[in-house]
Amino acid sequence: METAPFFPRKLPPGLEPCADLVTDLRWMWSHDGDTFWNDVDPETWERTRNPYVVLQNLSRERLEELAGDGKFRKELERLAEARTAYLGCSCWSHGIFGETPLPTIAYFSMEFGLSEALPIYAGGLGILAGDYLKGASDLGVPVAGVGLLYQEGYFRQVVDAGGRQQEIYPYNDPASLPITPVIAGNGSWLHVAYDFPGRTVRFRVWKAQVGRVLLYLLDSNDPLNSPMDRGITGKLYGGGHEMRLAQEIALGICGWRLIEALGLPIEVCHLNEGHAAFVTLERARHLMEKEDLDFRDALRTSRPGNIFTTHTPVTAGFDLFSRDLLEKYGRDYAASLGVSPHELAALGRRDPDDSKEPFNMAYLALRTCGTINGVSRLHGKVSRRIFQDLFPRWPEQEVPVTHITNGVHVPSWDSPWADEAWTQVCGKDRWKGTLKTLTGAILSKMSDEDLWSCRRAERADLVRYARRRLARHLGQQGLPPNRVAEAEKVLNPDALTLGFARRFAEYKRPNLLLMDPERLIRLLRDSARPVQIIVAGKAHPQDETGKELVRQWTRFAERPEVHRRVVFLEDYDMDLALEMVQGVDVWINNPRRPWEASGTSGMKVLVNGGLNLSSLDGWWAEAYSPEVGWALGDGREHPAGEWDRLEAEQLYHLLEEEVIPEFYNRNGNDLPEAWIRRIRASMAHLTPRFSSNRMVREYAEKIYLPAAAAFQQRMENRGSLAKELRNWEETLTRFWNRISWGKFNARQEPDGWSFEVLLEIGGIPADFVQVQLYAESANSEKAVRQEMNHEAPAPGTPSWERYTCRIRTSRPAGDFTPRLLPYHPEAQVPLELNLISWYPR
Repeated sequence: METAPFFPRKLPPGLEPCADLVTDLRWMWSHDGDTFWNDVDPETWERTRNPYVVLQNLSRERLEELAGDGKFRKELERLAEARTAYLGCSCWSHGIFGETPLPTIAYFSMEFGLSEALPIYAGGLGILAGDYLKGASDLGVPVAGVGLLYQEGYFRQVVDAGGRQQEIYPYNDPASLPITPVIAGNGSWLHVAYDFPGRTVRFRVWKAQVGRVLLYLLDSNDPLNSPMDRGITGKLYGGGHEMRLAQEIALGICGWRLIEALGLPIEVCHLNEGHAAFVTLERARHLMEKEDLDFRDALRTSRPGNIFTTHTPVTAGFDLFSRDLLEKYGRDYAASLGVSPHELAALGRRDPDDSKEPFNMAYLALRTCGTINGVSRLHGKVSRRIFQDLFPRWPEQEVPVTHITNGVHVPSWDSPWADEAWTQVCGKDRWKGTLKTLTGAILSKMSDEDLWSCRRAERADLVRYARRRLARHLGQQGLPPNRVAEAEKVLNPDALTLGFARRFAEYKRPNLLLMDPERLIRLLRDSARPVQIIVAGKAHPQDETGKELVRQWTRFAERPEVHRRVVFLEDYDMDLALEMVQGVDVWINNPRRPWEASGTSGMKVLVNGGLNLSSLDGWWAEAYSPEVGWALGDGREHPAGEWDRLEAEQLYHLLEEEVIPEFYNRNGNDLPEAWIRRIRASMAHLTPRFSSNRMVREYAEKIYLPAAAAFQQRMENRGSLAKELRNWEETLTRFWNRISWGKFNARQEPDGWSFEVLLEIGGIPADFVQVQLYAESANSEKAVRQEMNHEAPAPGTPSWERYTCRIRTSRPAGDFTPRLLPYHPEAQVPLELNLISWYPR
């Protein structure tokens, strides 16, 4: 494949490298060129921080002037050489993947939050996907991203004079976005197509370069499509269920067709949420054609190479589609797979035979992927509970869901002052390796004075930004100049600054601080220890409760007694998030446990010296210790109502008795020593641990490499292993109900017990199964899973299989139970076969 010319306008000779620089989104986190682009057009740079728009809006005269400027040309050459060096340098990944020139991992996501320059994200899921791509680029992991290009994307928020949220949808003009069309080998714009009911829909293909990583985007806004179909990629999460299903078909099925059209040698498909689950079916369908397999064997072959990351902490968050809708869109596709519509629908149901049950995209992903992971340690546990119904009779802790805790791309979120401080003690390339030396460097080399100077500069910069943004919003409301000028008087650059910004949903409890407004006012108005708070966040357009929570904060911010201490900034986006996480002293997050799968906003303050005061939910449940921040709640789950009031009381108490006094307790040099110790511990211990560097390395080492190896093994000999596994599965399924348990005996030993059990397994070969001795975890002891030895039958019992084991333990014999499991050295049990038989008690 080829790409179209890098830039949609002709540049004067000598300025050609500008096109490469502005279309490589590495400028989002490599700030080498910030001064360069500011000098080119200060006004446009100040408003957009987008070099693509800067270059696009220059006059012909200004371009000619720059082409003749020797100093400009020299700096342009330096930036081009730096980019070339970044793209060509040796990377961490070369040690495990080799220097592969092509992607071997495809990362599918409904949204990608890379920058406001490419607004195709709604919130945390997309920003996580963007940080993942940036982290993969820095480490050289061979990834290709696949997503959709939305004409309008997610909504922008406007708050009217009454404090009510309004939604607007600006158009994403591709000509103003840092993307380029992908050109097919015949010179035409590359398209992929899908036969929707009664018509074929074409999707144009765009490319965004994210450093070493390419992000491919599908766009249905093609003139040959009907107006309705051109709107498939209109709004992110827009329309009803039918439009959502069409988008997910586009992402999954057309996404894999794009992979095939590009000829990418993908071994691992990574699904960022269940939206992309159809990719697993299309991958299997192509394998059917290539290797002459039936659908089930093709799926068995490709399944180990499919990864499903779930971000959903409650079953209500899964995408569900009705039987009729799936029948409408899936009937012909099922035929292309060689299965009936019922068989296709069964893959997405808890009970495959319940025709009334809706089709669940998460269930489809789980039944067609070889690895499933949550996004924090707690979320892994919650996800095992959620998916328990798909593994009946298996203990919850053995439901096959692991976890990789999310992380943030630190270079995208650090302030200029934090970047300089970290560079002085850790070096410029600190986020491109294994991070082994970072903690020690922060603990030993960064002085109290430097830390506090950094924090003061960041806070002052946030105050300046908040004033400018507030003034712009007030002006857009048509307020008189004297009212707009009031924005210059809000906030104090030396006051303790709290931050609260996220999606306004009831379970996130954005109004927890407002439960006792008079107490909050007293806290904010303390002249000796001033406190201020910056609030931002959107409610979903259909979430009236969330919109009311927005209104409560906007009205509170207008109260005369606190209007200079409380600011609500409308239209929470990545630009605003960047300023807030750089400048706030304490990031407040108080979701109702366990509804926050991970949360990454609080991770972004770490590198900048901000501290967290958060519920023990998501990532904070594994990050918190008393020396790095403050925790809200008791680490258990409680119903809404009275417990919310108790946690609001705890939040006020923490602020009044711990947070505020510690911030204002200064030594003779006006340094808050205890506060700085907390900053240092948080920066040193948490920043590396919750970075995308660590996250991407974990995915690569713990999931991608084993998944690729398993996929390669199943591809050998035209999928012969899949056929072997089919015989194994069919045999076990046919004879499993004939299993019969015999006697189970325990004999005490000096240091534990010896166990023996008899078992009749009928027509099942003995090497198709494994007998284990199992005991649940108890007190501080872990669960026991010990394989029992297959022995010769006892005299007089030729039809019974005999299994024995000896175990050293102080636990009573009654804690232990034999169980029979399917066994094959290359099978994933219980993911691929969830049969289990327990000794009857």
